[in-house]
Amino acid sequence: MTEKKFASQADLEEKKVSFDKLSEHAYAYTAEGDPNTGIVIGDDVVMVIDTQATPVMAQDVIRRIRAVTDKPIKYVVLTHYHAVRVLGASGYKPEHIIASRDTYDLIAERGEADMKSEIERFPRLFQAVESVPGLTWPTLVFEKRLTLWLGKLQVELMQLGRGHTKGDTVVWLPQEKILFSGDLVEYDATPYTGDAYLTDWPATLDAIAALEPRKLVPGRGASLQTPEAVRAGLDGTRAFVSEMFAAVKEGAAAGKDLRAVYKETYQRLKPKYGSWVIFDHCLPFDVTRAYDEATQYRDPRIWTAQRDKEMWEALEG
Repeated sequence: MTEKKFASQADLEEKKVSFDKLSEHAYAYTAEGDPNTGIVIGDDVVMVIDTQATPVMAQDVIRRIRAVTDKPIKYVVLTHYHAVRVLGASGYKPEHIIASRDTYDLIAERGEADMKSEIERFPRLFQAVESVPGLTWPTLVFEKRLTLWLGKLQVELMQLGRGHTKGDTVVWLPQEKILFSGDLVEYDATPYTGDAYLTDWPATLDAIAALEPRKLVPGRGASLQTPEAVRAGLDGTRAFVSEMFAAVKEGAAAGKDLRAVYKETYQRLKPKYGSWVIFDHCLPFDVTRAYDEATQYRDPRIWTAQRDKEMWEALEG
């Protein structure tokens, strides 16, 4: 029997990059559903939010930043711990790498396993992976909230609640009502919930909505540049997370095993969400975590490259 590959391993087509100006201070680097990077340009320095997966890939972000400013890149912010978000950090040569205490703790606990796991899952997203010097360690760690002033520009780093991970951080520009959400919000891209707190996630989205962002840069998908588009991003993410978790809870309560619940949930969600980026890749991980949370594991279990393969074989083999 030939081993069935992760859906993402067949995803080798290059994506078209967009570099959108959201305001005098904010830009979004997006690529048709690949992981996004946010850029904040203060009076004297630049902040980068999420790094791309390798230092070599970070060079394309830097090239676009340099087309609009020559200010030094002082800060890199990690919205959470996933390798695809953090391993490019060294490419920016920042003075500080900032993360929540929960994200720091997750890097310490499972960063090494996550790095190996993600590199195997997403070969296209780790171009020049040999340029990664190792784990990315924050140099500034905060609890719940940190305010930075980039000259006169106020930047709020906030943990509004658990969702995609327990360490999720959003970056908020209150003067312009622009929010960088990390993977708490996706747009036309399937939320990855393998390390999520599905019970908490909808309330965290409500906390984002309460800020009334005018513009929002999601973790994946196009930048959302009107309040209506922001609402669509929040509503779509909330609907997917809620419907997926509800379907899994229903199957688990009926005493069905993980494979049966996965097949049923896939059939239920495919018509509505199947066209979203990385649907086939995410759903086995999503349903596995949802089943765990619905049954016996309040906290996400660590994904290793070996656990990935065993799960994929059990559900898709």
